[in-house]
Formats: sequence, structure tokens, C-alpha cells
Amino acid sequence: MTVFSELLIIGVSLGSVYALIALGFVIIFKSTEVVNFAHASLLLAGGYAAVQAREHMPFWLALLVGVAAAAVLGMLLEFLVIRRYRGRDHSVLAIVTIGLDIVLITELARRIGPEIFSYRDPWGNKLIHLGELTIPQTRVAALITAAALIGIFLLAFRFTSWGVSMRAAAEHRETAALMGIRLGWVSASAWAVAGALAAVAALFLSVFPTTGLDRDTGLVALKAFPAAIIGGLDSTTGALVGGLIVGITEAMATGYQKDLSFLGSGIGELAPYLVMVLVLLARPAGLFGTRELSRV
Repeated sequence: MTVFSELLIIGVSLGSVYALIALGFVIIFKSTEVVNFAHASLLLAGGYAAVQAREHMPFWLALLVGVAAAAVLGMLLEFLVIRRYRGRDHSVLAIVTIGLDIVLITELARRIGPEIFSYRDPWGNKLIHLGELTIPQTRVAALITAAALIGIFLLAFRFTSWGVSMRAAAEHRETAALMGIRLGWVSASAWAVAGALAAVAALFLSVFPTTGLDRDTGLVALKAFPAAIIGGLDSTTGALVGGLIVGITEAMATGYQKDLSFLGSGIGELAPYLVMVLVLLARPAGLFGTRELSRV
């Protein structure tokens, strides 16, 4: 039970970070109906900007620099590229985001090279002991931070004019435009918020017990994609539930790898995608999907 409890806590913490990334997928899809495959590059760009800034400033200020950099990059991608393709087939837009991701990831990987960067975060490799349980402080910090950010986002989405505009654009873009809602601003702000959330996620995916931020860190965003699909690409609640499902599944499968050896090595990496396939077989729109979605 001790091992199970530790894996469950780690899974929930990891799942909350995946939920931040999945929220980015959902926000962009709800505002623009674009499946954003460039999300991995936003995550890596935000993380890289933060570790570079950390060389010259305190941790929290460097993190804000990374968040701002990812948000600005998201807005630039929307304004310079995605907006130019507005009105095109959604499959075309998805392919455009794949191209953007390849270009950005290649450039970021060239800059990072073989190095592994450290945030030099305040938690370090400290552990929290709760009875027989031993949990890294970074996992607890990730859970608290993700819960706070998700709560703030949901409140803003529900009670602010930005949230109302976002929900109106998601319901019917043409009607929202006729009501005076600036769809361009809604779309740009969605990309900015998604980038900011991805930058925070990059932090907790690069601190202890991982070795640090490297050129492959952005690929972790692909693990959050099943979370968005499982929950439903048009559901913020689904992103949260999907993130937790993926995090717990990955932690449990990895923790009990020896007992699942008959399934082959690396089952922890594969398990979230197996869950995604099973969910899609039962509910093609995801657990909380409210309309038929275009799968790419």
C-alpha cells in the first residue's frame, strides 16, 4: 500500500501538469477549432527562455520571463501564420501547426544542443516524509501550482468578459462576431494563455526527479495530447480529468513495470495511448466531448 500510495500521489501531481498542457490544446481548439500540434514547441521555448534568464536573475523572475516568452510566441504564431489561414479547412490548419512545430523544435534543439539545463529551483532534490511515504517536494509544488492556475483559469473563463467572449466564440463564431466580439483578439489571447500554461508545465517537467531541461523536453507535450483527447477537445473539465487519468496511468504502469513485464518494456510510455484508444472506441468525442470533433 505504501508503494501504491506514493505512485498515486506522483500520478496525480504529474497528471495536474499534463492537465495544464491539455488545457492549452482545449483553449486553442475552443477558440479557433484548430488542433495545435505546435504546442510542444511552445513548451520547450518557454522552458528554454526561463533557464536562460535564470543565469541573470532570481528563479521566480526567470520563470515569469519564460511564461511571457511562451505567451508572446503563441500570439505571434497566431497573428503571423494561423490568422492567415482562417477560413481554410481545419485539416490544413492542423498540418500548418505541424510544420510550425518542426521548424521551431529544430531551431530550439540546435540552440540547446546536447546540454541539460537546470532551473536551479528552490526545491532542489528535497523530499517530504509523510509516515512511510516519501514524496519529492517538486511533485507537491507541481500539484499546488497546477491546481491554483487551473482554478484561476476556470474562474476567469466563467466570470470575466474574456471568458464570456471565449465561450461565445466557441459556441458560434459568426454570431459572436455579429455581437461585437473581436474574434482575432479571442484567438490571439487563447494562444497566449496556452503558451503561458505550457511554460509553467515545462518547469515541473524539468526539475527533480528528472535531470533537467533538454532538447527532448518538448516531446512530453505529446503525452498531454491523449489527455485532451480522452477528456474531449472541446471540454475544459475534460482536460483536467484526462490529465489526471494519463498521469495516474503512466505512474502506475511505470511503478509496476516489473509486474507487467509480459507486456514488454516501456509500458509506462505506452499506457496513456492505450487508454486513449479504449476511450475513443466507447466515446469518439471523449469523456466530456459535447459535439462531434474532427480527428486529425
